[in-house]
Amino acid sequence: MQKRWILRESPNPEIVKKLCSEINVSTPIAAILSQRKINDFDTAKAFFRPSLNDLHNPFLMKDMDEAIARLNNAVKSGEKILIYGDYDVDGTCSVALLYTFLKGFYQHIDFYVPDRYSEGYGISEKGIEFAAKEGFSLIVALDCGIRAIDQIALANSFGIDVVVCDHHNPAERIPAAKAILNPKQKDCDYPYKELTGCAIGFKLVQAYAEKYHIDQKQVFSLLDFAAVSIACDIVPITGENRILAKYGLKLLNTQPRAGFKALKDVASLPESMNVTNLVFGIGPRINAAGRIKHAKQAVELLITKEEERAIKIAKEVQINNDTRKTYDEQITLEALSMIEEKNLKEWYSTVLFKQDWHKGVIGIVASRCIEKYYRPTIIITESNGKATGSARSVKGFDIHEAITACAEHLEQFGGHKYAAGLTLAINQVPLFAEKFEEIVKSNIPADLLIPKIEIDACIELSQITWKFFNVIEQMAPFGPENRRPVFMAKVICKKDRMRILKEKHLKMSVSQIGIDFSIDAIAFNFSDISQKIQHDVPFYLCFTIEKNEFRGKTTLQLMIKDIKTELDKEEAHLLQNRNSFLFSEEKDAE
Repeated sequence: MQKRWILRESPNPEIVKKLCSEINVSTPIAAILSQRKINDFDTAKAFFRPSLNDLHNPFLMKDMDEAIARLNNAVKSGEKILIYGDYDVDGTCSVALLYTFLKGFYQHIDFYVPDRYSEGYGISEKGIEFAAKEGFSLIVALDCGIRAIDQIALANSFGIDVVVCDHHNPAERIPAAKAILNPKQKDCDYPYKELTGCAIGFKLVQAYAEKYHIDQKQVFSLLDFAAVSIACDIVPITGENRILAKYGLKLLNTQPRAGFKALKDVASLPESMNVTNLVFGIGPRINAAGRIKHAKQAVELLITKEEERAIKIAKEVQINNDTRKTYDEQITLEALSMIEEKNLKEWYSTVLFKQDWHKGVIGIVASRCIEKYYRPTIIITESNGKATGSARSVKGFDIHEAITACAEHLEQFGGHKYAAGLTLAINQVPLFAEKFEEIVKSNIPADLLIPKIEIDACIELSQITWKFFNVIEQMAPFGPENRRPVFMAKVICKKDRMRILKEKHLKMSVSQIGIDFSIDAIAFNFSDISQKIQHDVPFYLCFTIEKNEFRGKTTLQLMIKDIKTELDKEEAHLLQNRNSFLFSEEKDAE
């Protein structure tokens, strides 16, 4: 798929020069920092050396005093507490975090995770009825509840108080809960709005420990749960999220709890984990429990302290994940074939329905279709006599807003800008698909249908040194709004320095005209372009810089994101006129 390369706006050269001097970094590094609004020594220090002391006061969150007071009253009076969470990674990590904390000093607790298929997302009537039957008088709902007006009213009718810890957007009307922790409430002054449900659970624990004199070390020992939720829920890794993720990853890598260690061992994941490993390694396996069987399995894995039991559950989770991948691959092939057969390639949207598709993977399939045909996509299957769908969008287009415009055909829907879920009568699917296409076609700018790669800076290959790389690594954890820097360079390659791996990957050594420096590069799934690259004829790469370990030798290599043999006029103009000052002959200061 053809991609448009976009160079980020050039920062002020004077600010870049000053930053180079103040923190002793090269021009490209200073430019990248300035693009991320890091323009002086103090902000650079806070960015490169984040501290747990920089976490916000949890009592700034609306209703925090009420939430911990109600929780403490339950503990003091011996009430039964039910920890209720959603079935995805954020929800299960939230439950595991609060359960682990409370279990350290209180025994009258249990947890509840709804069944994805029979109960659906969020607080269910079945869950409330379970709580009432089993004698629970307090429910702490995590990663859900902000829109559960009827369900919380039902809980109240049974004499059950509910404390909500949620990060989803509130509606105009909020439920009558005992306390609601959600920074996105209009009247909440908490300074950071992008916490996950698990991170809000962490703030609850932080406040409780501070108020009732529990060692903060016990609180910080739970940061691994927060890190996994932040990585897998694809929230911005900025501000407080970045601090929680950084220290949570450190904990995962130095003192992994039994469940995470078992997952790493069973799945042969790297010993040292980063955000990418969490997103593509840990996250899918935790999710697979709820997609294939029941998410209760994931919580049990995360809360167990017994290594033998953890390994046993991790192996079951791995089997579930293998099953999930089989469904994913099979349904993706069917979906892509339908796009071809029905001649939908020229549409502005994709809406596909098949009654026997597995509900647990339709969101993944929607994302896979976007990888092939870059447009807002909804994959729909049948569940309990209704059509149920999962929607995913392209960058810049609000799919929830588009779905809202089709509400006449829907029975229920919810979500956010880039992902949503919906339910409708089966006979409404064709009408909904037509209406959705009409809405998308009328509202999506043409350029949003072309995937873009944002490039931080143009550099010379000779500027890629170990010091340069090590400074970039200190900018981690990487993720939304703090992406690993992407660079662009004009290079050449000799034919004898290029080879195809496994019939689909391109491995080569590249250099630049007139510069005696070369570096290895790898491009996954780019073998077809090898025929277009001519001996000593310049072409263009955009790439990240990675560390490669092979046969005991560690080197730097380029991880290629895209290759172009020529640029279009706009890209060439940008290359010529912007970030040109980054092509400096200066070397990194030793």
